[in-house]
Amino acid sequence: MGRDYEAAERLARGIRLREALDTSSADAWTALDLGVRILAYESPGLLPSCDRVDGRRLCWNWDAPLPSVNWSRTPPDEPLLAVALCHPDGRIREAALEWVARSPALRPLLVVRCADWVGPVRARARALFSEVPGRELPPLSALVLRLSRRGHGDFARERLERALRDGAAEDVVALLTSEDRATRRFAYRIAVDRGLLAPATLARTAAAASDDVRIQTLCAEAAIAGMRDGAYDEVLGPLLSARSPQVRSAGVTALRRAGRQGEAAAFLADRSGVVRACARYVLRQGGIDPLPLYRSMCADPAACPAAPAGLVECGTRADAPALWTLVTHPVPAVRVHAVDGLRALDAVRHTQLRPLLDDPSPAVIRAVTQALLPDADRIPHEWLLARAGADRPRALRVAAERLLRAHARAAVRQGWPAG
Repeated sequence: MGRDYEAAERLARGIRLREALDTSSADAWTALDLGVRILAYESPGLLPSCDRVDGRRLCWNWDAPLPSVNWSRTPPDEPLLAVALCHPDGRIREAALEWVARSPALRPLLVVRCADWVGPVRARARALFSEVPGRELPPLSALVLRLSRRGHGDFARERLERALRDGAAEDVVALLTSEDRATRRFAYRIAVDRGLLAPATLARTAAAASDDVRIQTLCAEAAIAGMRDGAYDEVLGPLLSARSPQVRSAGVTALRRAGRQGEAAAFLADRSGVVRACARYVLRQGGIDPLPLYRSMCADPAACPAAPAGLVECGTRADAPALWTLVTHPVPAVRVHAVDGLRALDAVRHTQLRPLLDDPSPAVIRAVTQALLPDADRIPHEWLLARAGADRPRALRVAAERLLRAHARAAVRQGWPAG
């Protein structure tokens, strides 16, 4: 495993910046800041002194009427300056800041020093950071946002946000595809606030951003808020067909605003409970009772396997007989939802449900197991023991063992021997 201060050591030995660390990584810069402090403990002789950073040297002035001696200043090279900017001694860090304006490649360390724990260093770094042109700040976004979590990290973040809110739109748009998730979220918030993205674009983004719920929600809400008459399909189409339940539910809810409540019926049997709930709400707002629709769907649920789940969510125990007819349905998903529904309605009869423990579908076995656990003590011990054998499918063995443990706990509580 590599040492934490390897990049710092390479810089201290004069290796060029781009060869010593990944300058495009925010993590690399924060790691360098820590690595120099570790290097100061492990190999203090490699760190620059204050005189080397100050860059002063004694020289003769031969152009004066009388030759005289004075001091001239030579800027330190970039690797040495990078190490000095992370030096444990605050005086050296402050001295190094005087040269940062000559080295744009070291601006990430200027951002780091804006959150420095020493007041004079922090103040000087902030003054220099304020002089950086706003259009040159977006490449630093990932590091600025990472450091904003620190105690003194708000200054750089506020400067970056002002630059993006007041600057060119293309600077914000360029950050929407950043590899850094925090940067993408930050840029999307600003883009939405500035109205830089059309509702149709926001809807497509919400549907495609499957790896980030915050961006999904932000873009879906903004797309719906910006929806205009005659352009409903451009927004609702991507939202209603999205994989994300949050995005689909937003699209279903927006059907009411578009005056298309009847289309919510297609989502009554959605695989997501939150989408089903939104569909029922929209239908009721349009004066349609979803319960008869669910009962009709459960008569032939092959095309809508989640219909039993929806029936339970708005039905009563009077609907339990319909669910019992579905526990042997050919489609496994229907059987799962029927069993879960019986458990939700407190309508489980263990003698009728117990044979389903031998179902070929592992998902059905898990649902049946969950439903039978409260009645595990009523299931014959020998019957369960036979299904825990090594020759049985793994899902059945796991289910039998869970029920056997529940059987044993019930036996202990009731004071009679298990098995």
